[in-house]
Amino acid sequence: MTYTINSARSIFPNTLAADVVPATTARFNQLSPEDQLAWIWFTYLEMGKTVTIAAPGAASMQLAELTLNEIKKMSFQQQTQVMCDLANRADTPICRTYAIWSQNIKLGFWYQLGQWMEQGIVAPIPEGYRLSANANAVLETLKSLEPGQQITILRNSVVDMGYDPNKLGDYVRVAEPVSPPKEMSQRTQVAIEGIDNATVLSYMNNLNANDFDALIDLFLPDGALQPPFQRPIVGKDAVLKFFKEECQNLVLVPERGVAEPADGGYTQIKVTGKVQTPWFGSGVGMNISWRFLLDPSNKIFFVAIDLLASPKELLNLAR
Repeated sequence: MTYTINSARSIFPNTLAADVVPATTARFNQLSPEDQLAWIWFTYLEMGKTVTIAAPGAASMQLAELTLNEIKKMSFQQQTQVMCDLANRADTPICRTYAIWSQNIKLGFWYQLGQWMEQGIVAPIPEGYRLSANANAVLETLKSLEPGQQITILRNSVVDMGYDPNKLGDYVRVAEPVSPPKEMSQRTQVAIEGIDNATVLSYMNNLNANDFDALIDLFLPDGALQPPFQRPIVGKDAVLKFFKEECQNLVLVPERGVAEPADGGYTQIKVTGKVQTPWFGSGVGMNISWRFLLDPSNKIFFVAIDLLASPKELLNLAR
């Protein structure tokens, strides 16, 4: 059998991903722009209670500083219009600037707006405002989920705002500077129950060390990575770009796994564990599975990262 990216996606088909995340995100996207903004505000108020507190990095805040200061000087009416424009994906200078930011910068931007709304610096939700029934239903769903699922929905709710980047033509992506790899003396080595494959262990260790050049060397030239609820990213250049823009300072805590021979001398490996992100602090771990398909030379042809439906899925290693 000759594997394709599409056929590789079907390995370990019994893996149960948290489908509630894209479903809730879709419900959020169907809200009116006014309801979306109100939902984000009420969600911010819930942070520290049932929703995880955001902790954007200093680099994210610095890269959004000019735009934030511009908004800070506006009248409440102008500030409200800017936020509505972002939700409407309007063609404005601020929406165009927002479109080219990395997700970490966008999260930092909304975190700061939320703080300023609470302090009365940015236009707050009008006193006595009540969420619509649809928006409240989305909020109640969010409150009932696990922290890892909550933060994914929170991230999804803001990353697609702003002008559509597909309409921008050529543009330079604005992201935090790539952190240098950790010194060898500062690196830790993971241990995975049931797995001693050198490629999989190196994948975890290099990602934890921000050593993206060593990490991408584990992939075949046409290898692919599939982030949660996304299409596969194909080719080493595209995967490396994803690692540098979206995966800095992650903490991977793999726990257990299973390895099985596959057709054509390939090996399929499933690992489950947790991932901590810099966006929402080290106290919250997302329940994750990694599904690897390695070629006969032990290079990565495909790896899928799945946000799991529940903690019990961490024990589900069956095919």
